[in-house]
Amino acid sequence: MIKEIKTIENVLTFANQLRSEGCAFHPDDDFNDYIEIKTDAKYYTKNQADLRNKLMDQCFDVCDSVGVDIYHTMRDVNFDEEEWTEVSEGVADISKSFWNE
Repeated sequence: MIKEIKTIENVLTFANQLRSEGCAFHPDDDFNDYIEIKTDAKYYTKNQADLRNKLMDQCFDVCDSVGVDIYHTMRDVNFDEEEWTEVSEGVADISKSFWNE
């Protein structure tokens, strides 16, 4: 696990590390709240979650300092193009059905 976030490249490295852990994450979420769906157990220990929260805070700082949107940056790592298309189409379908009811 990366130890410090100082550049956009570090932001991307961190996001890719989270993805490789199998974590579908959102930048605003506290890693202490992540659970394993099948077992309902905590996904990370307190120390692991606190480290990831600290690193995510650093990601926000770096992105803000260079004018990069952290949400788009993390989304692009969190989903490959095919997955993002599926998610976007699913949201569009839900939105259409909601507004047409």
